[in-house]
Amino acid sequence: MDKSIMPKAFASHQDWYAATLSSLMDADTTTSNAANSVPKLLYSYENAIHGFSAVLSLDKLHMLQTSPGFVSAYPDRIVKVDTTHTLEFLSLNNVTGLWPASHYGDNVIVGVIDSGIWPESESFKDDGMGEIPARWKGACEPGVKFDSSMCNRKIIGARYFNKGLIANSSNITISMNSTRDTEGHGTHTSSTAAGNYVEGASFFGYAVGTARGVAPRARVAMYKVLWEEGAYTSDILAGMDQAISDGVDVISISMGLNGVSLYEDPIAIASFAAMEKGVFVSSSAGNDGPHLKTLHNGTPWALTVAAGTIDRQFAGTVTLGNGLTFVCYSLFPENALLVSMPLIYNETLMACNSSVLLSENKYGVVICKGNGSVFSQMYQITLSKVSGAIFISNDSFFRDVADFSAPGVMINPSDGLAVIKYAKSNPNPTVSIQFQQTFVGTSPAPAVAVYTSRGPSPSCPGIMKPDLMAPGSRVLAAWPPNVPAASVGTGLVMSSDFNIISGTSMACPHASGVAALLRAAHPDWSPAAIRSAMMTTANPLDNTFNPILDNGSHLEPATPLAMGAGQVDPNKALDPGLIYDAGSQDYINLLCSMNYTGKQIMSITRSSNYSCLDSSPDLNYPSFIAFFSNKSLSIQEFRRTVTNVGDAASTYTAQVTLPKGISVSVTPETLVFKEKFEKQSYVISIKHSTQEKTEVSYGSLSWVHEGGKYTVRSPIVVV
Repeated sequence: MDKSIMPKAFASHQDWYAATLSSLMDADTTTSNAANSVPKLLYSYENAIHGFSAVLSLDKLHMLQTSPGFVSAYPDRIVKVDTTHTLEFLSLNNVTGLWPASHYGDNVIVGVIDSGIWPESESFKDDGMGEIPARWKGACEPGVKFDSSMCNRKIIGARYFNKGLIANSSNITISMNSTRDTEGHGTHTSSTAAGNYVEGASFFGYAVGTARGVAPRARVAMYKVLWEEGAYTSDILAGMDQAISDGVDVISISMGLNGVSLYEDPIAIASFAAMEKGVFVSSSAGNDGPHLKTLHNGTPWALTVAAGTIDRQFAGTVTLGNGLTFVCYSLFPENALLVSMPLIYNETLMACNSSVLLSENKYGVVICKGNGSVFSQMYQITLSKVSGAIFISNDSFFRDVADFSAPGVMINPSDGLAVIKYAKSNPNPTVSIQFQQTFVGTSPAPAVAVYTSRGPSPSCPGIMKPDLMAPGSRVLAAWPPNVPAASVGTGLVMSSDFNIISGTSMACPHASGVAALLRAAHPDWSPAAIRSAMMTTANPLDNTFNPILDNGSHLEPATPLAMGAGQVDPNKALDPGLIYDAGSQDYINLLCSMNYTGKQIMSITRSSNYSCLDSSPDLNYPSFIAFFSNKSLSIQEFRRTVTNVGDAASTYTAQVTLPKGISVSVTPETLVFKEKFEKQSYVISIKHSTQEKTEVSYGSLSWVHEGGKYTVRSPIVVV
């Protein structure tokens, strides 16, 4: 409201606002349902704005707009805590669903295999944490700048492993021979999975809000196996081995090996032992996308996590001299404000590939456009020390991973045309740019990240991988303050207690945290049951209710080889209806079908006391992948068994979304359960024609509950 318009008859603005609302009722003599249209004053504002909030019908709003002093009105909106906004994006909340049901992961122990931890981080304070579980057998191992007192009721274990590194490196000096993190990776992943609440977190003014992990009441045990000086598989294996011995419930490991068979992969081998002890293992798919068959950690007994974007944009707001405003992408870390700067449109400079040429135009904001790499353009702009730059590009990889070392924004090509048009048509074009802007609710989201590695898994192609997708792009989490978080220009390095980085390394701990919550809510579930619940309830649609798109495939709909079953949905995973369970012998039967030698199998099972009598490639897995040649008519059959963990008496009907050029049949088409924990089996037959097929076709099988309460969905891939 216009404060100056208030009549002198009113003693206060609140009286004026109340009278204004009352006048709306006095003026309305036609409303038939007067009780439902009575305006209600909620708040009167004096400082933030001059105005008020009220409950109004649309009719009353229209009447109010003609009242003396009215300036503007807009609808009240749901306000979400921004950081870590990934949790709101996953619909975790304090009222319903997995958070309250699991008591926020209370007493679940997450073992993180990584680069160490920064114990002083606010994310690892133990406020609100109860006593350490009596079953815990771990230790807080002292070392350089890390003593046992640095553990608490949040960080309950800290160990480090570098004997392999030392043995493989002559005359090496370990810079930080302890669990203390000197790289940032481990601090970031562990706080993402299970960090405590930190108010006022941000990355140089971006993503301001309250940070917390997916399972904020879970415990953290850090096993440092990654070092600035290098990393070796022997140390990784030792770390995982110790984690199992210490009694962790979940292992989160954001690393992997490419081109390694299961029996030579220490992560796969240790994961098998963990699975046998009931420990859930969550692993990253790798950052070698967007090509197929680049995935690592394709281990059948572990969860393999792909990375996606979220509905949050970090931005710089560009305002042209003619008033046109554009929200552009930026993460420039300084509180800079470029005001009415010359906007430089020069076709000689537009390639932004020469710092020498650019330096001749230091005072101004340069428009960069061309076929060159935006990364390279940013480097040249940084060297040139121009006032700023507008990069015209749709490079999603740059948007996901790039640093802004110079004052710049990336604008999409369609808006870029308007910028160029203005610059060309005005003799003295100007531009203003404001940084440190954050917007949430952007769409479509999620999308598959460009960098995330794709299946099929080279180490075990018969099991469809990845399993699912979790937020991995531009994730904010804790960071060591002595590890550079950003840089400006060619020399200024900036530190921060939080950092925004991207990768499947960031997606993995999101899934690890969800698994921790599920373990707390369902302590009797096996690792396979937890994975099944997460996969069969994953969402293949984005926030526009359309299929998730793939940033690495020209924004085509994503295939399961990129995103698995879809974006993890923690609240639905709490109550999945049906689960696909599996145990040690089921995985052994799979190994026996893979033409491994006895010793190769034993390297995984750790014992020769196993049986291959029931050798079968048909693992009871919540997804399907069929390989066909293009020349022959083929049918592949898969047998699955589901366990009812939902309503005691229930009926499910099969619904199939057919892959292109493929026919699918399911027998039986209906599953009837009389009681909880009852098991039912079915067979799915996948048949392709002799016609030429596309490289990858995909669909799904969903078991739909008769009352609509559950939809148990499994992706189908035909390669």
